[in-house]
Amino acid sequence: MAGPSAAGAPSLEGKSPYELRLHQSVAVPELDVRAALASGDVGFLHSFTTGSAVDGPGIRVVAWTTSCMFRCRFCHNPDTWTLANGMAVPLAVAVDELRKYAAGLKVMKGGFTLSGGEPLMQHRFAARLFREAKQLGVHTAIETNGFYSEKLSDAELADIDLVILDMKGFTPAQHQRVTGVEDNARVLEFGRRLAAQKRPMWLRYVFVPGLTDVDAEMAQVADFAASLGVVERAEILPFHQMGRYKWERLGLDYALADTAPPTQEAVTHAVGIFRAAGLQAH
Repeated sequence: MAGPSAAGAPSLEGKSPYELRLHQSVAVPELDVRAALASGDVGFLHSFTTGSAVDGPGIRVVAWTTSCMFRCRFCHNPDTWTLANGMAVPLAVAVDELRKYAAGLKVMKGGFTLSGGEPLMQHRFAARLFREAKQLGVHTAIETNGFYSEKLSDAELADIDLVILDMKGFTPAQHQRVTGVEDNARVLEFGRRLAAQKRPMWLRYVFVPGLTDVDAEMAQVADFAASLGVVERAEILPFHQMGRYKWERLGLDYALADTAPPTQEAVTHAVGIFRAAGLQAH
């Protein structure tokens, strides 16, 4: 299977996660794709980006996977929904890329974050990459919706220093409204699993006017997170339109095209709901 070093292939390092990348592995045979997903020998990555200060503690390198089971209406990277839009990257190449930054990440008290898409759609690659990162002495984090968390064993979960859990809603009806998937029981169960194992966790909630700005939903999410006892911080992320051009380029129906970012007053109100539950919210 051809990797990113093949002639004419795009660079593994991306300019930003908002860069549109399409059809990077469309020529990979289906049997090879299935073998890669089963073994973790190869991952399908949108890109690596460096210098992130928002995807975990310190300064971080982030690998962005492709493929996701949700279709969030506010998604700013819908190109990462599709596996074939990711570059086929052998595990050894991904580890070499991370190794280049390992020493600097330690100095900057940062680390490596695996995001997406949904990283656990490629759970074998994710588990093996985290194991390699820990052997390099690098702090590890995953940003996940938690839906496929049972795919990781407890030993594999132990290689992840921080879980950043993206919660879309609390009730099944709201979860379906936001993601297109009604069942969120697995997400809640993952939170409880992290709590039982006393695994550090951050919570993320995207605040979208007219969609997720529902006080009752936010209160239930906040109360659930607070009950776990392992949530170190809650991040309320204001909606933005930086990914709108991707929806347009991909010919997707973007229901939020006319939605303005929330006011500071509205964001402050939302943060207050999470703080009222006892969380360190920002």
